[in-house]
Amino acid sequence: MKKPELLAPAGDRTMLITAINAGADAVYFGIDNLNMRVKAANFKFDEISEVTSYCKEHNVKCYLTINIIIYEEEIELVEAVIAEAKKAGVDAIICWDMSVIQLCKKYDMPICISTQASISNSLAAKYYENLGAYKIVLARECTLNQIKEIRSKTDLRIEAFVHGAMCIAVSGRCFMSHHMFGKSANRGECVQPCRREFQVMDESTDKDLIIGEDYVLSPNDLCTIEFIDQLIEAGIDSFKIEGRKRSPEYVLMVTKTYRKAIDLYFEGKLKDEVKKELLEELKKVYNRGFSSGFYFGAPSSEAYANIYGSKAVERKAFIGKIVNYYKEPKVAYINLETGNIKNNEEVYIIGPTTGTIKIPIENIINNDVQVESAGKGDKITIPCKILVRPGDSVYRINYLEEFAK
Repeated sequence: MKKPELLAPAGDRTMLITAINAGADAVYFGIDNLNMRVKAANFKFDEISEVTSYCKEHNVKCYLTINIIIYEEEIELVEAVIAEAKKAGVDAIICWDMSVIQLCKKYDMPICISTQASISNSLAAKYYENLGAYKIVLARECTLNQIKEIRSKTDLRIEAFVHGAMCIAVSGRCFMSHHMFGKSANRGECVQPCRREFQVMDESTDKDLIIGEDYVLSPNDLCTIEFIDQLIEAGIDSFKIEGRKRSPEYVLMVTKTYRKAIDLYFEGKLKDEVKKELLEELKKVYNRGFSSGFYFGAPSSEAYANIYGSKAVERKAFIGKIVNYYKEPKVAYINLETGNIKNNEEVYIIGPTTGTIKIPIENIINNDVQVESAGKGDKITIPCKILVRPGDSVYRINYLEEFAK
């Protein structure tokens, strides 16, 4: 049995480096205004070659997303992007608009059909195979049994989501944001009004009610870590992590955790107790609570969020910046601009060249004196085995008891 590809999101350069360092086999990224996450930082047209080169240097595949609907006046730009992607060596374009498919065929560019196409059966898979697709991202609404059936009837590579945000609309094709705010989800502009709390009003009595404790249009995040072995055994070729709009530490933790789970499975060491430990790791970064999505049938009412925002048990707080890094004896020199830090806590160090690292605080040195804690205005050194760079941001990690149950 072949290991599935682990595909991680790269919303910007920091996330790109973070994903690769965390063990991704492939990354997917977008160009300004031509992808479903236009609110992510994204990359510029002239950065396509740079992204591709960096991935090739690290033996990682890269996929460019052009997965929005395309208007007539954008065809020339789309063609220019595809031509540049082909020249740069991008491994495939993720798309579903027929104009993009046609242009990819013109430039002999491999195509992966986006989940936006809602492929949920083998005949649809065959249709896109005839159009030249080499890989398809199945609809999020497919169950595990349906995926197995599709797998048995097509030789196309199959990609499926394993972690991240879920949408109330079929494969994300929603008009709520466009109707309410003029921001189209199908153009990557969604402002997610569905994630909010709703109020019901009876116009005849002028009475109103808040709808319970549930956010009835806001599903929990998908998390498959507890049944990742079943997805591997189903023959899915690529495991996709959602999250180009999320934080670098999210990419670090989620990619690293699924990398470990996949590797342990093939070593025969992915036991139930290990899955539970990995699940606790995933709870540390942004999430709306977890569900199994549609893998075992339509989600129940328990699959919907009961708060607005994240249930992460860890939150980061900016405290300062890296001033210097000394390769010998491997210490980071930090200027604390706000807040405080003490031994036995943890920090994230995040930067556009460093990516994202998480390290424990131990042996704080302030003015050549070993101290237990330090605060705003102090310049300290701490042991750091991984190279960091001047200007990298340092964040203290705070633990939230309220979500740690």
